[in-house]
Amino acid sequence: MIYKLLSSAEWNDALAAGTFAGTAMDHESGFIHLSGPDQVVETARRHFAGATGLTLLSVEEERLGDALRWEPSRGGQLFPHLYGPLPVVAVVAARALPADAPVADAVAALLS
Repeated sequence: MIYKLLSSAEWNDALAAGTFAGTAMDHESGFIHLSGPDQVVETARRHFAGATGLTLLSVEEERLGDALRWEPSRGGQLFPHLYGPLPVVAVVAARALPADAPVADAVAALLS
């Protein structure tokens, strides 16, 4: 399983469209940033601290095909990068994060 954090509004838009085209940061990078199970809590801590209205997507890696590549990123770790839209059918769970907990703690709790 791999993961994507995004705003709940972005997820609602993706549901309506059938695909998620990426966040502003994804568009700047040229791919959709995803995280492995051992990376997503640190991603939440680094990039989403203080944010509210977030949803954590659990994505079935095998449903993404050749558009998914594991490439070096933070500290040389291999991260999953999706070169193309994320199909809603690849998402096996979408869980809204509670607003009353730090994002990284909420993500960790959902994964435990």
